[in-house]
Amino acid sequence: MSNEMITKVEGNVLILERVFNAPRELVFKAFSEAEHLKNWWGPRGWTLPVCNIDFRPGGIWHYCMKCIDKNQGDFYGAESWGKAVYQVIIPTEKIDYVDYFSDADGNIAEGMPSSQISMLFVEQEGKTKLISQSQYASAEALKTVIDMGMEQGITETWDRLAEHLQSIQ
Repeated sequence: MSNEMITKVEGNVLILERVFNAPRELVFKAFSEAEHLKNWWGPRGWTLPVCNIDFRPGGIWHYCMKCIDKNQGDFYGAESWGKAVYQVIIPTEKIDYVDYFSDADGNIAEGMPSSQISMLFVEQEGKTKLISQSQYASAEALKTVIDMGMEQGITETWDRLAEHLQSIQ
């Protein structure tokens, strides 16, 4: 079982799969609690100085990623705000939410693509297969975020998740 990320694009849907060497309950907790998210969310060189999470259907996760790596040039010091609105939560199994770009006040950023995300946490012999499906309004909207470097960002983010999970087991 590989821990490499599998990435597929099917029309307007981005599908990501990866196996984490951690029990499903722990991987789920890493996505549902601010104390965990602050340790791994975002690409390398970015921190999560703001992470307000109301983890329930209808609840909101509002966060800010900030670049602290001087080697990232123009990105150094930049902030990227996001907002998720949870829809379905099945403990240890599934999280569905709508993901938006936002501002510091939680207002949705106009002109930026949002996505409907479904995350499945699948038990695999003591490990967890995470399957994320992000559906965008169009293939063009998906291309916009891919062109922004999202695939590399998610790969680095999930690498950081794997490292965090290893450090807390």
